Amino acid sequence: MNYELRWKQRFQSFRKAFDVLKRTLQRVSVAPQDDILQMALVQAFEFNYELSWNLLKDYLASEGYSDAKSPKQVIRTAFQAGLIASAEPWLQVVEKRNLASHSYNEKVLAETVAFIQTEFFPLVEQLNHDFNSRL
Repeated sequence: MNYELRWKQRFQSFRKAFDVLKRTLQRVSVAPQDDILQMALVQAFEFNYELSWNLLKDYLASEGYSDAKSPKQVIRTAFQAGLIASAEPWLQVVEKRNLASHSYNEKVLAETVAFIQTEFFPLVEQLNHDFNSRL
């Protein structure tokens, strides 16, 4: 398998999802109480989360790291390989994503939206920047 081609293809998908995340964040900032927009933001978060860790996994495979399979393993390996500045914020993303996916109430929704705005978006923005420079 051509791992370099795979991570580049994954990055193209990531960039599209990242653009949707940015646009959804902008809309939520205009109408912060709109629960439909909030749910759309959570969905965009979930897509970006999945594409982020899979992008890291594919890139790591292209560099010879093939042991990391789960999101947490990939994040730890990506940190050790210098692809991300810190593992801890990304591990928090894993936990937040699992919580958001398995329960719904207004409090969890509001907390997840705030997390996406303040914690997650800067992480994927940096990931986008870093991988743009790898092309």
